[in-house]
Amino acid sequence: MADPEKNKQTVLAYYNMAFNDRKPAEAVEKYGGSHYIQHNPQAADGFEAFIEFVLGFAEQFPQLSLDIKRAVAEGDLVVTHSLLKTSPEDRGTAAADFFRLEDGKIVEHWDVLQPVPESAANDHPMF
Repeated sequence: MADPEKNKQTVLAYYNMAFNDRKPAEAVEKYGGSHYIQHNPQAADGFEAFIEFVLGFAEQFPQLSLDIKRAVAEGDLVVTHSLLKTSPEDRGTAAADFFRLEDGKIVEHWDVLQPVPESAANDHPMF
């Protein structure tokens, strides 16, 4: 049976290691399952594609940062709500990432991305 809290800790460790520590291969080795189904239309299936994407993105944006603001887990699903910035000056992108785990390992990913706007119709920040 899925352990939502353990799954949440797995996803947080995986995502921080891959993006903030710039160690996607190590993150996959430690936290990845037997396969990786990718739902982002700009990324291919498989962990090898994920590793190549992160390394290429970090090379293109050396000051890249991922600030995970919150995470929610239910059953075998974990959702993170993050601020992804390509540099300190970048307003950034709000990212909602959905991960599915099997036997405590990451096997599937969806995401929804929204640029952080200069202004808003309300006084509430995106996070």
